[in-house]
Amino acid sequence: MTGRTVAVAGVTHSTQVRVYYEDTDAAGIVYYANFLKFAERGRTEMLRSLGFLHHEIEANTGVIFAVRWLAVDYIQPARLDDLLRIDTRVVELGAATLRIEQQIRRDDDVLVTTDILVACVGRDGKPRRVPDGMRAALAKTAPAAPSIVVKTP
Repeated sequence: MTGRTVAVAGVTHSTQVRVYYEDTDAAGIVYYANFLKFAERGRTEMLRSLGFLHHEIEANTGVIFAVRWLAVDYIQPARLDDLLRIDTRVVELGAATLRIEQQIRRDDDVLVTTDILVACVGRDGKPRRVPDGMRAALAKTAPAAPSIVVKTP
């Protein structure tokens, strides 16, 4: 069995979040795990901008998203009241996965980067294909025809 991964290298979606008191530790620095929440918001807003809402995806296709793998590089801290920008870009589209790169920035400074593999699964936890409409929308965001990389398990 072979899996196909499409390199989409699509458009970067950006959204902003403000750092609130509840996001920080006693020193006013963002608690490291909260960057993962900010990244999740970025991924959600990217899908929303393409017309996909999580509850509608599940209701219409039975697909939910689960993080399968994640790498995070914490480069600089964020602080109370900072306005952060989360840049989100899908870089690979597999049969049942999305590989997404994100940068969390304060102005021009990159604070955190993530490389994440999100799997599409059903409520039973079994893999499901990326919904066709979503696949088409993500492919449209690519600036050029996507290349196909064949991967074997």
